[in-house]
Formats: sequence, structure tokens, C-alpha cells
Amino acid sequence: MGLRICFVLLLFFLLLGIATPSFLKYDRLESPGEGRSLLYRTPGCPFDVKNMKYTIVTSQCQRRQGYYNAKICCTSFKKLACKYRDYLNSNTNTCATQMFYYLRGHGKYPPGLFQTLCHEAKNGLDCIGY
Repeated sequence: MGLRICFVLLLFFLLLGIATPSFLKYDRLESPGEGRSLLYRTPGCPFDVKNMKYTIVTSQCQRRQGYYNAKICCTSFKKLACKYRDYLNSNTNTCATQMFYYLRGHGKYPPGLFQTLCHEAKNGLDCIGY
């Protein structure tokens, strides 16, 4: 179950954004390549994902009256993630996977919550101003 959740969260970031570095790319949600790619070990993340301030999201994005408010959740998520967008959009590290693992652990969010709630521009989540 935990691996499935991590995979769904990884897929979320694989599809975040396409063109400019001011977006979190949507294409990070694509499934990884097949074959020998499973043997390739991706380098870790150059910043401390474990000790990020997840309360930026968890204090705001809470289930109220049976649902999560998209505007509140997505705005707080962007406050957390946009400053690291270049790392999170990259396929050369594990930043997105790690971040979603810890975010989900801290916030007890259902799989795919941010993927479902947060839709903005064609290229991904707009990080201008965050």
C-alpha cells in the first residue's frame, strides 16, 4: 500500500509542467521507462526533503465538511514546492518522490490528492510569485 502511494505521488510530479521553469511540470506524472531503467539508481535530492516545513501545507490543506478545498490546498502546496521546482521537475533526482512521501506522511492525504485538485495552466502549476 505504501509503495503504491509513493508511486502515485511520483506520477503526480512526473506530469507537472512542460515548458518554462516558472511552472511545476505535469509531465512528471508519466510512467518511467521500461527495461534496464529499473537497474539505474537515481541520485538523491540536493536539499533536505525530510526536514522541509510541511506545515505550510498541512496547516492549511485539511479535510473540512467531507472535502479538501482546492484553492487552499493548491496555494499552500505551491508555497512549499515552487521554490524547489527545478529539482522537482527533474528526472535526474528523487526530490519529487521523497517530498510526496513526507508530505503524505505529515498530512495523511489520500493518494493523488494534489494531482486531482491542482490544475492551472497548460504547462503546469504556475509558480510566478511563489
